[in-house]
Amino acid sequence: MLINMFHRLRLRDEEGQALVEYALILALIAVFAIGALQALGTSVADTLNAIASAVAGA
Repeated sequence: MLINMFHRLRLRDEEGQALVEYALILALIAVFAIGALQALGTSVADTLNAIASAVAGA
């Protein structure tokens, strides 16, 4: 009986730990995605503006 209770508590702790790990991974991916979008955002905007100017001038 005591072992069964311990097993249930241990399982809950591991589930909580996995949830925290998934949250940290998701946060890390979000930080990298935001950084990549900020770094590439201006170059993409410049390229689209150059294309729009070339099409308008043609």
